[in-house]
Amino acid sequence: MGSKPRWRASDIVVAGMMTAALEVAKTALAFLPNVELVTFLLIIYALVLGEKTFAAAFAFVGVECLIWGVNLWVVNYLYVWPLLTLITLVMKRKGCRSALAYAVLAGAFGLGFGALCAIPYLFIGGPVMMVSWWISGIPFDLIHGGSNFLLCLVLFHPVRQGLEKCTALLPE
Repeated sequence: MGSKPRWRASDIVVAGMMTAALEVAKTALAFLPNVELVTFLLIIYALVLGEKTFAAAFAFVGVECLIWGVNLWVVNYLYVWPLLTLITLVMKRKGCRSALAYAVLAGAFGLGFGALCAIPYLFIGGPVMMVSWWISGIPFDLIHGGSNFLLCLVLFHPVRQGLEKCTALLPE
């Protein structure tokens, strides 16, 4: 007799549902430049569902590739979304439960998104290309950071409570 499997069928279903919700939320707000719920949802998923959120983050990137094709942004997404998940899990392990703290994380993540996504340009065209690419996107990063902060602050408690109720129904 072996040990309990790390991934059950219900975990795979939940990861699929998380991924679908990420894609639906992204698509629903696509008409608003740099206003998105992916950041918020990954934070909430990490707080409620823990490390299994990494599967949804990577699956989300895969679905995005199927929809939009593969380009340099894929490299960015492969480290940006798991990094957000990791930071959230570290905050959780340190005992953080504050909606404001996670809203600040979401806002800072939006503000820093362009800088994080500029990293590959350092290797493609050097520091000048990286910095110029980042600076050109700062107006969008400001919108991204502000909207992330507000969305997380307003939605944090109701969505977290709803997800906790739903996960309580999952089999042990």
